[in-house]
Amino acid sequence: MIRFDRLTLRRGPQVLLENVDLALHAGWRVGISGRNGAGKSSLLALVAGELAPDAGHFERPANWSMAWVRQEVPALETTALDYVLDGDAELRAIERELVAAEDAHDGMRIAHLHERLHTIGGYAAPARAGALLHGLGFKSGDETRSVAQFSGGWRMRLNLAQALMCRSDLLLLDEPTNHLDLDAVLWLQDWLSKYPGTLLLISHDREFLDAVVTHVLSIADRRADLFAGDLTGFERKRAEQLAQQSAAFEKQQRERAHLQRFVDRFRAQATKARQAQSRIKALERMVDIAPIRAASTIQFEFREPARLPAPLLKLDDAAAGYGERHVLDDITLILAPGDRIALLGANGAGKSTLVKLLAGEIAPLAGERISAKDLAIGYFAQHQLEQLDPAASPVAHLLELNPALGEKAARDFLGGFGFAGERALEPVAPFSGGEKARLCLALTVFQRPNLLLLDEPTNHLDLDMREALTEALNDFAGAVVLVSHDRALIRACCDTLLHVGGGCVAPYSGDLDDYARQVMRAANAPAQTSDKAASGDKRQGDRRARADDRARTAPLKQEVQRLEKRIAQVESDKRQADAALNDPELYEDSSKARVQELTRQASSLASELADLEARWLTAHEELEAASG
Repeated sequence: MIRFDRLTLRRGPQVLLENVDLALHAGWRVGISGRNGAGKSSLLALVAGELAPDAGHFERPANWSMAWVRQEVPALETTALDYVLDGDAELRAIERELVAAEDAHDGMRIAHLHERLHTIGGYAAPARAGALLHGLGFKSGDETRSVAQFSGGWRMRLNLAQALMCRSDLLLLDEPTNHLDLDAVLWLQDWLSKYPGTLLLISHDREFLDAVVTHVLSIADRRADLFAGDLTGFERKRAEQLAQQSAAFEKQQRERAHLQRFVDRFRAQATKARQAQSRIKALERMVDIAPIRAASTIQFEFREPARLPAPLLKLDDAAAGYGERHVLDDITLILAPGDRIALLGANGAGKSTLVKLLAGEIAPLAGERISAKDLAIGYFAQHQLEQLDPAASPVAHLLELNPALGEKAARDFLGGFGFAGERALEPVAPFSGGEKARLCLALTVFQRPNLLLLDEPTNHLDLDMREALTEALNDFAGAVVLVSHDRALIRACCDTLLHVGGGCVAPYSGDLDDYARQVMRAANAPAQTSDKAASGDKRQGDRRARADDRARTAPLKQEVQRLEKRIAQVESDKRQADAALNDPELYEDSSKARVQELTRQASSLASELADLEARWLTAHEELEAASG
């Protein structure tokens, strides 16, 4: 159990939590909810042991193994697979001890270590690490690449995979979906919903939280309130509580006013002095009911476009890619005012490439991109956060777009995006990811686009900002093309789904729930469904093609089955050797030769098993590639 007893936590002079009494039980999956800056990440850091309480007491079981995603990773030459395997600290410790025991020719120690390795599933660890990498969107062959070869976003996925690799009792995750696409989010959602330990999860993805958590911990106004159930249930209960609080506050204010009027009227009259004094004491005894604060200070709308030509943009048999490499071919698409399109597809399928083609950042490799004369594009992508001038304020960024606007008008506009008071005049360098995302969104809105291209716009945004964005998009008069892992945003704003995969762009006939089921079928049985997941059922082979596929994959399937049978046999032999080595009667003086023989046999079987596991992993990956 995790306990907080009269706990107070500060960040600098700011009090985040005050006098919190709370108990979180083992096995709970707790979603931590609250606005950006409320103290969610600081609470996670406290649980992780990186912060200490300013008052009160915090306790978690000392024997719990904890996993937490690191926020940065250096450019290591370690392979991705080894980096993920490092997440299992006990596995790595056993491997180091085995090396030392083998160097010392300590047969007894070697036997015990191999037995422990078998108990923790160490022989299957590379396959388990490979499955984590596959689920998080890494391609076959990525596991042998060094960490240094991956970009920052992919290194964050490696950090997540390493945390999931740990056989932990407590898992701490802070916005784990920020660097994932929808396919990877669906896989992670399924993985976490089966996690047997205690989970503390910060996320602003409504559907993700609803599918994963068993409890919600709401942090607001220095309080931490625990609710049983998912986020939707919590918000329903919270709304009921707020309605009751609002009614109680209004009733109390009426009672106060009535008592105060009596006191003011009759205090000076001797005949009424006793009654007036009684009412003064009644006023003093009243426990203040807090007024209900505004739900959100974030409220904005997209400015009316200057022109709304129809169509806005056309792609005619266009191809998109880089250099001579085609990523997408034969794209035919017409965008008109009012269109609401969401792009679905696996990571690397070409969604961002298509958005860049629509934005004009890359030219078509074939075909045509035909834009209306008055086309005005608002393009939001994550790389724009890195292009902000760290020394400039939000007001300065806005005035750079329109110097004639004036500081007052700029501050009024930015106030709708949460940049109130002096915050609008401060440099953006220390801003959080959410604040930078809000600023980029504000700059996009200000330019009065008639075509919005949004590539993962909700990363780092809290629920208030996501809801404000949803409302603004629904009132927008122009066209929207959206790439997002936030299913609530897609459901609320988009009526057309396009699947990007297999080198083409095609309408998706199902809904988001159909897509989720398709992704999970592919994740759970990649050999059977990876082709469907990649192509979105657009290109189905005929009987001849299926026969060719079976002919191509049959030898690989046979090799996988052969290796699996051999692994089972070697594991059985090794268990027998280990059992013999654990028999005390074996270590009599007359049995030294037998001890040495069994030790060599156990060591040989362990080496063979490791080799078989590696060969099985390679064969399985080749089978997946051939099937896809």
